[in-house]
Amino acid sequence: MNGFIDLIKPPGLSSGGAVAAVKRLTGEKVGHAGTLDPEASGVLPIMVGRATRLLNFFSEKEKTYIAEISFHGATDTQDAQGQVIEKGCGKPDHQAFLRVLEELTGEIDQCPPAYSALKRDGTPLYKLARQGIEVKTESRKTWIYAIDVLGETEDGYMIRVQCGGGTYIRTLCHDIGQKLHHPAHMKFLLRTQVGIFNIENGVTLEQLQEAKENGMLEGCILPMDEPLGHLPRIDVPEKFEKQVLNGVALLAQWLHAEKVEGPCTVYLQNELVGIARNVEGLMKFHVIVKNYAE
Repeated sequence: MNGFIDLIKPPGLSSGGAVAAVKRLTGEKVGHAGTLDPEASGVLPIMVGRATRLLNFFSEKEKTYIAEISFHGATDTQDAQGQVIEKGCGKPDHQAFLRVLEELTGEIDQCPPAYSALKRDGTPLYKLARQGIEVKTESRKTWIYAIDVLGETEDGYMIRVQCGGGTYIRTLCHDIGQKLHHPAHMKFLLRTQVGIFNIENGVTLEQLQEAKENGMLEGCILPMDEPLGHLPRIDVPEKFEKQVLNGVALLAQWLHAEKVEGPCTVYLQNELVGIARNVEGLMKFHVIVKNYAE
């Protein structure tokens, strides 16, 4: 059982907890791509079996979220689970709110929150913060492709954010409040898309459990090459079958891959074998998902 699951994570469950649940259902090695905060819900791509080897190669750059920004006040965690550290002063002027959203669209600088899964000397920052240890994070670049206002709430707005990987939506909400001088935090978060994975085609843990009970679990697993369509593809002639399945590097010219740059998918008889790269005229494997012993 190898491939990807487009999982819809419920609120109240950590990403690690979701991985453990899928591991119990499949009995396979399992990992996730793109951590989702415990209280957030939505799309969490899950890798099953040999698909865990492909984490660094599938595209997860573009993500879409629906979030509620509350101007009730700023919190130490930048979301609704934290302690209020600065009281709110009501909703800002609507036009001023729209102008700030425009200012924060494009390439922006963002300081990751202290309460995050980023690590310092191997320790997650949120554990340090909970111990009262002062945590400072360095600003980094991230992309906000679009922010759309979906409607008003009692103390804020519902917004849809299309962004690049590594963006913290709760920090975005906090920064919006800072720019408007109206302290704010993220009250709600739903991730609706990560690369090719989207909420419309996703499955819940309950649906996976039901599928397993009915002997249909494999039908919930997407092929290993599903999220690799952005990579160049090379089809290896059958005469090189033994070498390829043993991970032997081949001359790029034999595979008509002299001009291929960066990682590419390698197929044999229309089945994914692995990921290779042209290194000085040799196609060398980074990852093999099918070998000669099978």
